[in-house]
Amino acid sequence: MSNTNTNQRVGIFIDVQNIYHSAKNLYHARVNFNELLKYVVGRRQLVRAYAYVVKSDPATGEESFFEALRKTGLELRSKDLQVYPDGTKKGDWDVGIAVDAIRSAGALDAVILVTGDGDFVPLVQYLKLGFGKDVEVAAFGRTTSARLKDAADSFADIEHIPRALLKINERVDDREDRNRDSRRPRRPMRRNY
Repeated sequence: MSNTNTNQRVGIFIDVQNIYHSAKNLYHARVNFNELLKYVVGRRQLVRAYAYVVKSDPATGEESFFEALRKTGLELRSKDLQVYPDGTKKGDWDVGIAVDAIRSAGALDAVILVTGDGDFVPLVQYLKLGFGKDVEVAAFGRTTSARLKDAADSFADIEHIPRALLKINERVDDREDRNRDSRRPRRPMRRNY
């Protein structure tokens, strides 16, 4: 981010669900986690980088996504999606992220939270006041809690990080269907009066 202290030790804690869904829903894109990591770390020393994921349905191809995160150098923390008897589903890592950030704080000079979730404001305050750490947040400005932005020492809007967003390609099948439809002669619509 903006810190140029090359001796600063940083830890990164990525709320993958929050960032993934924001990128998909806002920008019809996916996050290039490699570029994101390079940007937020800068020339500082990366001590640890955790990505928190929720396993839901192997048929969705999520395992290949998880493997891509690992290849970026992220340590994955995963848990299964909880489904309650009434059909309610829950799968968040808020407590796990907070615990890991607090446990790691002694070995870090700066904590970087990659999330827009306002539930992390108490964690930011605790790391700053209780541990004297710099706390930075990287997320999408349009969906990030204003309170979280205010609490952090600095905020990086992922939308403005070069090469951090990759447009989602159309499926080949969809393009072929549209091309075939465009070559087909159109019949006049039948109207019933």
